[in-house]
Amino acid sequence: MAIDKVKLQEDEASAVTRFYNIILGWDYKHLTKENESKNRKDSKRKLNVVKNTYKDVDDYFETFEPLLFEEVKAQILQNQDSEEVSECRMRLVMEWSEADGFHYLLLSYEDKNDEYFAPNDLLLLSKEEVKANSFPSSYAFAVVENRTHDRVRLRMYLVEDMVPITKSIKPSRTKSFSQGLSNMRSLITSSASPVDKRVFSLKLCGLSTIIREYIALRSVNSLPFKDFILNATEESCGFGDDPWKISGPLHDFYNENLNKSQKEAIDVGLSRKSFVLIQGPPGTGKTQTILSLLGAIMHATPARVQSKDIEHEVKRRVQMTIEEKYNHWGRASPWIFGINPRDAIMPEDGDDGFFPTSGNDLKPEVVNTNRKFRIRVLVCAPSNSALDEIVLRLLTTGLRDENAQTYTPKIVRIGLKAHHSVNSVSLDHLVKQKRGSAIDKPKQGTTGTDVDSIRTAILDEAAIVFATLSFSGSALLAKSSRGFDVVIIDEAAQAVEPATLIPLATRCKQVFLVGDPKQLPATVISTVAQDSGYGTSMFERLQKAGYPVKMLKTQYRMHPEIRSFPSKQFYEEALEDGANIESQTTRDWHKYRCFGPFCFFDIHEGKESQHPGATGSRVNLDEVEFVLLMYHKLVTTYPELKSSSQLAIISPYNYQVKTFKDRFKDMFGTEAEKVVDINTVDGFQGREKDVAIFSCVRANDDGKIGFLSNSRRMNVGITRAKSSVLVVGSAATLRSDPLWKNLIESAEQRNRLFKVSKPLNNFFSEENLATMKVTEDMEIPDAPVYDDEAVPVANYGGGDDHNDYGDGDADQDDAAFAEED
Repeated sequence: MAIDKVKLQEDEASAVTRFYNIILGWDYKHLTKENESKNRKDSKRKLNVVKNTYKDVDDYFETFEPLLFEEVKAQILQNQDSEEVSECRMRLVMEWSEADGFHYLLLSYEDKNDEYFAPNDLLLLSKEEVKANSFPSSYAFAVVENRTHDRVRLRMYLVEDMVPITKSIKPSRTKSFSQGLSNMRSLITSSASPVDKRVFSLKLCGLSTIIREYIALRSVNSLPFKDFILNATEESCGFGDDPWKISGPLHDFYNENLNKSQKEAIDVGLSRKSFVLIQGPPGTGKTQTILSLLGAIMHATPARVQSKDIEHEVKRRVQMTIEEKYNHWGRASPWIFGINPRDAIMPEDGDDGFFPTSGNDLKPEVVNTNRKFRIRVLVCAPSNSALDEIVLRLLTTGLRDENAQTYTPKIVRIGLKAHHSVNSVSLDHLVKQKRGSAIDKPKQGTTGTDVDSIRTAILDEAAIVFATLSFSGSALLAKSSRGFDVVIIDEAAQAVEPATLIPLATRCKQVFLVGDPKQLPATVISTVAQDSGYGTSMFERLQKAGYPVKMLKTQYRMHPEIRSFPSKQFYEEALEDGANIESQTTRDWHKYRCFGPFCFFDIHEGKESQHPGATGSRVNLDEVEFVLLMYHKLVTTYPELKSSSQLAIISPYNYQVKTFKDRFKDMFGTEAEKVVDINTVDGFQGREKDVAIFSCVRANDDGKIGFLSNSRRMNVGITRAKSSVLVVGSAATLRSDPLWKNLIESAEQRNRLFKVSKPLNNFFSEENLATMKVTEDMEIPDAPVYDDEAVPVANYGGGDDHNDYGDGDADQDDAAFAEED
């Protein structure tokens, strides 16, 4: 199952050329007008919808390629209404050249005072300054190739014939743009002095991530998993058909410390299937399962050579006589009767080439093991926060070797924005360490200044490399001489399919997709692409195609009263509670019914409003006031909750979140972020708190709830709490949606529905709270049973970590998910 590396490189070069031919040939003004149009039926009809399986690679391309380019268009245009608008700056054309159908320009660049440019940033070049109310007469797209302290090199495609995306989607340009291209070409290629070659540049967006996705998409034909990706047909991986086994001590450790569904996930991984899908509902120990998987696959061996205590069932050659053996050994290893030449030139720092297996100080370590080889693993996730959660957990708990002993393998975290808690294993930090030791103690043949070679050496030494999906396609990994045997993708249901394809070109033999299609999906900006299913993850598509999925079923986070509703609605009542979870999540404030594990507060007189400056975002000031009153009563009665690590306020609307943050800042000043954690649903994906207050916002006479009807958003919102989830909303409005109606009825039948009237502060009066005290003889009804056909729950996605240190990478205004009221 080896990957054809030459073919892969050819595919990459071809994909880059095609990508730039298409993008750089677009008319920015035409894109803007197209975006302003509310009726895009023609475009929707021409785009293929994502299917579960595909007949061939061409069918696959014809579906995904147009959708990817729709997403590129949306990314180019998304910053038009942003507060952080780039500055349009005048530059000089210093040099010009032409190669392979592209124009290459060198423009002036001020290193200290200029806006930061990175490779693959998309710019708009024009003859005149770009102003808000008018377009320049001559303009075109350009992409950053590279930059120095005083020059930036750009690539342009100044031709009048556009490259079509598909046969059915014909490109279009305005007549003025075609004329403007000629003017731009004349300006750039003229022999006038540099002073006369003034152009203006406006930075629009970065394309690095999406171009890596496009390269991966166009490289599918070269992947050994091609047929599986197209057909979702089960097949074994390149390790062989026989299952692998782990040692007795490690097997016993997993039996004692993992639950049944986690152990089954490990067994599926050791079965050597090419793709393994593991679904991790909220609180089911998904991260722990990934760490256990890492330990298992790194210390597993083929069953035939698994144990020292059992006779190896391997084919042996004809037995040689002792004389023949001595003769053979002498010729093969002349130093066997003398000094090993390697021992005579051992470097001072002990770097003898052994593969390091523990510690992160870049020094080897001898391990008591019967393994003769090592599996190398690449671990990916769509976001930095999700990735760093796994890294931090590994650094904290370590892995178990074949003797069930704890150790920390050699790991490297590559990419940008690594959390400070995992800085010790970040590539930049390790490079600084290595350079320092190399300068202090120079090694033979090494100057200690070649950063690229040091990076490559560190990556080659690592047993596990961690990278975001996007960064797994970086040139840094491509330069590494060693590929990866196994790829594990966490939060796999939160990534678009082209992003999932990126790490599959690392010569891997086995892929693990870990996530939950019932939680948040990938962020897709283009409504056209979203409507055609571009947000469908590979995990979800394979699952819909009938590929088997192993689901983790025992949850260790939520009080049983919180778990009961999502288990019924989203997981076919498959979730079960871990041992003693009820006693572990019962709190003092549960003695009040209104602060119980699961409550709904019906603010039936509240009204929503739409903020004029925040497109699509809404606010409900009555809910804001009530939540502030609730917060005040909770933290004054139970001071331990006055901490952002304990209590969260969640809302699906960005402007509601902003309003909460402003109000708390008014009350607590700079300490506000320490006393409460406030974020959108998307920002809380994969996180947990003791208490979560969920503000629904929507309250209107028409029963419209927009994207609040998205079942994934509900699932994430109501499963963040360990002890209490307190939902605040308008029951009358939310009942229009079958799923929310079931949630409200669940609260009602459990005597956890509270109607709140104005004045709102009366609800938390001492007299009213006294009526809500739970006595010992009170019984809480079980969660109601619903008709399975009553709520057609959509299959949406995400994953679940236990991350309290970051705000996620998905703090999007939920208007980005195309609310259509």
